[in-house]
Amino acid sequence: MSLLIYGLITSVTLALYAVGFSLVYGVSGIANFAHGAIYILSGYFIWMGLNLLHLPYWLSFSLSIFLTAFLGFSLYWILLYRVRGIPLAELVTTFATGVAILEFMTWAGFSGIRFSLPPILNGSVEIFGVFLDLQRLVVLASGVVLVVGLYLFVHHTKVGLAFRALAQSERTALSIGIESDWVGSLSMALGSAISAVAAVAVLPLGIMEPTIGYEVLIYALAVAIVGGLESTPGMVIGGLLIGYGQLITAKLFGPKWMIIVPLSMIVLVLGIKPSGIFGKSKELEERV
Repeated sequence: MSLLIYGLITSVTLALYAVGFSLVYGVSGIANFAHGAIYILSGYFIWMGLNLLHLPYWLSFSLSIFLTAFLGFSLYWILLYRVRGIPLAELVTTFATGVAILEFMTWAGFSGIRFSLPPILNGSVEIFGVFLDLQRLVVLASGVVLVVGLYLFVHHTKVGLAFRALAQSERTALSIGIESDWVGSLSMALGSAISAVAAVAVLPLGIMEPTIGYEVLIYALAVAIVGGLESTPGMVIGGLLIGYGQLITAKLFGPKWMIIVPLSMIVLVLGIKPSGIFGKSKELEERV
């Protein structure tokens, strides 16, 4: 029972890492390699609001969502707009931006035990004989709310329908008056804002370090590649496979081997089904 419950929490955590990354790629085709940096930066925004500006938690969280959304929006128009449509240039641009953010935070000394976020809920609860702190239940609830909320958003709002139209065919979307650059920049803003929601749920479980940004990027890539880069159900399944795989590996071989699981799954999926479990991209034999 402990394995089942903690495996589920770990899987939802990994899915939270990947939601924003998967959304941006699914809508605009941009692999945002600055995703991990934006995630940890949003945590520092919350910390600064609480400790430097002495704002209430809800206001610091709201401010962090706004700032990260604005950062993603600005990143598109300042840098990505100039290289749009050149996949390698997009990848290099986002990766360089992410590294610059993380290295700046390291240089500025944003590390140490004092950089941590308080839990949203204190205390613990017993579930089927397993004790869980309430913050881990916040992680579980956040994952469910984000996935359901994202589904409702893209199916029942004008902006969400524009997202779907651009994801299906950019040329057709342009022909009916949908501006692809504006939709792409809005997807970057929303993906960045989602990373702030993930940060406020997950980061209170430990201290904040700039290096966490690299870890989050690796896990987001692994979940997205395994499940399918543009698939929300695939993202959930990818999180479950990697999450339970890591927990079983830790039980059998020790925690130091956990990082092998996402990397080996990436290699395995790319070798067998490069589009991912639920991916919609054509495989090699279909393209030839």
